[in-house]
Amino acid sequence: MNNNRTLLLNHVKDNAIIYLFMTILFLTGIIFGAIIVNSMNFVQKQDLFFYLERFFGEIVNEQSIDHTTILKQSFFYHIKYLLLLFILGLSVVGLPIVWILLYIKGLVIGFSVGFIVNQLGMKGLFLAALSIAPQNILIIPIYIIAGTLSMIFSLTLLNKLFSRRNSQTIFQPFSRYMVIFTLLILASFVAALVEAFVSNAAMETLIKSFY
Repeated sequence: MNNNRTLLLNHVKDNAIIYLFMTILFLTGIIFGAIIVNSMNFVQKQDLFFYLERFFGEIVNEQSIDHTTILKQSFFYHIKYLLLLFILGLSVVGLPIVWILLYIKGLVIGFSVGFIVNQLGMKGLFLAALSIAPQNILIIPIYIIAGTLSMIFSLTLLNKLFSRRNSQTIFQPFSRYMVIFTLLILASFVAALVEAFVSNAAMETLIKSFY
């Protein structure tokens, strides 16, 4: 147990700059997502809010959310996203795409929260806190870790391609890479459970209290 903790601490310490870079990249996406909301004109906001209100209306009119369907859709989305990051880590040329994917994920979250709060004020803040925050508290670290590991493995491959002195086999790093991504996929299932059965139930209750 102590040995595993030491390995983890050493890993984070050795790759702290990469973890910091990926975190800043993600946060930059969130900030720009919020900026996009503020740069939209009145007509654009109203057009988008129309679809949001229609969704709220369906919930109020007792068209209850199918939590099992949401669980499946959410988990399969996370699987596809994480597998894409995994594959991109295996191809050195895919490294810039990893950055773009992580940035876009932050952008979407920033835009979603920013738009809801912009249109609904304090109600929107409560709605975002209950419907967006819970699963993202889990999924954001998962994506940042996945993106960081993808970048680290790409850099490891680059090092082995251009360094003649490095005779260490790639099998051990690849095995660790695969195991950790498997654990991240399992962790994303927990996030999908939270989204399906906690966030959506809370959102449903809150929206009905609004209307």
